[in-house]
Amino acid sequence: MTLETEDLLQSILDSLDRIDYIRPDDIPDIELYMDQVTTFMDNRLKNAARNPEVDKILTKTMINNYAKNKLLPPPEKKRYSREHLLMLIFIYYFKNILSISDIQTLLGPITEKYFKSVTEKDMTYIYQEVFSMEQSQIRYLEKDLMRRFKSAGEIFEDADPEDKEFLHQFSFICLLSFDVYMKKMIIENMIDHMNSSKDTDSSKKDK
Repeated sequence: MTLETEDLLQSILDSLDRIDYIRPDDIPDIELYMDQVTTFMDNRLKNAARNPEVDKILTKTMINNYAKNKLLPPPEKKRYSREHLLMLIFIYYFKNILSISDIQTLLGPITEKYFKSVTEKDMTYIYQEVFSMEQSQIRYLEKDLMRRFKSAGEIFEDADPEDKEFLHQFSFICLLSFDVYMKKMIIENMIDHMNSSKDTDSSKKDK
């Protein structure tokens, strides 16, 4: 493993430590107007963007589209609650890998039961439980990345010396891409099962 390759691996691992995480306590308890919502999301998640100085985490158009597609309950008097922000965070993570209809399937039951819940089991409860797993997952991911990086660096031993660095990085990207592909397929299969179960339940109710 060359010094340049080691620097790349360390850069990747360092980037994991910079991943922003919005804790429930960080979210305002007051209602916000749309400009305040986009500013809050941009400030808290901009480090996750590929080009933080240019890319927008959330725009007014995005929020309007989410509401139009029933991913997000409409605001009250143009103001968005703490629960709206929690929903937007879920949407932010889902939208990079799932279709609108898949996100609807996932968030529909959550919105129906927990949005504006008057019990302790509300949107904050859902968010807290799900994202409490984050730190342990990052530590696991670091170890997994190091293992895959090492595996990718052990092939192409007979390649031309000037090509090895690129081929090792290409192999590493292929390993990660296959992993993402497989996990995405598993998620889609689970969502299809949810839809199938929902259709079965509806048929039973209609009889």
